[in-house]
Amino acid sequence: MLYFLYARKSTDVEDKQVLSIEAQLSELRSLAKSEGLEIANEFVEKRSAKMPGRPVFNEMLKRVQKSEASGIVCWKLDRLARNPVDGGQISWFLQENIIQHIRTHDRNHYPTDNVLMMSVEFGMANQFIRDLSSNVKRGLRAKVKRGEFPSSAPVGYLNDVRAKTIVIDSKKSKVIRAAFELYAKGNSRLEDISNFMYENGVRSFGGLHFHKDRVKFILTNAFYVGLFTYGGEMHEGRHTPLIEKRLFDKVQQVIVERGHPMKAVNAPKALCGLLRCGECDMGITAEEKFKYQKNGNVHRYVYYRCTKKKGSCSQSYIREEPLVEQLNDVLSGYAMPSVWQAEFEKLIAEDERTASIKNAALVHGLRERVHSISRKLDRLTDLYIAQDIERGDYLARRRSLVLEKKSADEQCARLEANAGHWLVSLNPAGALARVH
Repeated sequence: MLYFLYARKSTDVEDKQVLSIEAQLSELRSLAKSEGLEIANEFVEKRSAKMPGRPVFNEMLKRVQKSEASGIVCWKLDRLARNPVDGGQISWFLQENIIQHIRTHDRNHYPTDNVLMMSVEFGMANQFIRDLSSNVKRGLRAKVKRGEFPSSAPVGYLNDVRAKTIVIDSKKSKVIRAAFELYAKGNSRLEDISNFMYENGVRSFGGLHFHKDRVKFILTNAFYVGLFTYGGEMHEGRHTPLIEKRLFDKVQQVIVERGHPMKAVNAPKALCGLLRCGECDMGITAEEKFKYQKNGNVHRYVYYRCTKKKGSCSQSYIREEPLVEQLNDVLSGYAMPSVWQAEFEKLIAEDERTASIKNAALVHGLRERVHSISRKLDRLTDLYIAQDIERGDYLARRRSLVLEKKSADEQCARLEANAGHWLVSLNPAGALARVH
């Protein structure tokens, strides 16, 4: 009588199984030798038995049907099957004498045995898988409720295996943040961002450039502002954000605008309307120029020139930087009269008191807004549980509310941290200077 030896484990990771493939093979070979069982062939499979369709297992049963062997040697019955389809097939083959003997490390199974015992053992293996799946899903839902992302960290972050948390990648996070800032300027393509990340060491697993679709996924991933999506729902995460929500919103706006390009509108320039040409007394205008480098960097330059409406002016262009330096030289000779200083200090103190009151009111209003959004999220969840709202509508509304809450949280934090950012003071020379 010939036997097939079958060894299986569910994963290629050695420490994820109680008994590895090599350990199974060693034990089963010793068992077969000690009991005088002749092994016709060995079948090794690294695949879960949760679902039917294992190729090695199916090939073994086909060869059993061809009478190439009449027995099977395996570590336990759950190595053969953990689902009702494969378990039923093994039981049927045993009842029909197609399989005449199954030898495990602790017992024998024959066609004349009570089928109930084998059914119970296969049923326990199947129930173990069902319970395991349910427990894993419950554990993942619990992590999500705690604000822990239950998956691999995106580029710019790392999975801390020991602490089981997600931490910032000190090197790549700076590149990702710079990529958001670069794209927010509105002058770069997705390909330019890919080149920028590649040049700075952020690359695909194969060491290549990120495809533009992957770059777009990164730029639209709310994970970088402290949120994450799991099971279609957006949640607030406990991980440290890489960028602020307002930068993220600016990037989303640029993505939409570049997808639906509109006619460019020149932004007003600071010195237009303030200065006139010294030669022909005509007004001055400004033009923007951009220089695109191969590494993805974009440089912006502003040039001022005379409008030359009289047509006879000989003045040429001048860059904004030297023009500002000339104005600074002119203005440096002026100072605030000392008689004005005391009055300005009174006005500054009054503005400080007024702004402090307004700032406190704004913070209070924002906190109320955050509480209101939280209540809306709770009511939305109740509606979904009561099946009064479709899942698609529920997910869209939840995403909108979570993003809105994140913006309000950030705005409130900025107001509390920079309550005096608007203040002005007098510099030692007596000139008025704004403090940021």
